[in-house]
Amino acid sequence: MGINTERDIEASLQIGPTDKGMIRLYIEAGDMEIPMDFTPDEAEEIVEEIQSAIQTAKDLASKGRR
Repeated sequence: MGINTERDIEASLQIGPTDKGMIRLYIEAGDMEIPMDFTPDEAEEIVEEIQSAIQTAKDLASKGRR
């Protein structure tokens, strides 16, 4: 399965700080729970990647509207 493979799976995503000063992404899908902890610096890198992906998606969407 890759980034462009669509799946019909419902999942819940929670994001927040932990009491240890980490940033936690908590994913729950069915019986599966995935807690992922990141340092603030790592979380900022993830934010940059998400922002880049947002811009790329917007660019692709605007090309499709022409």
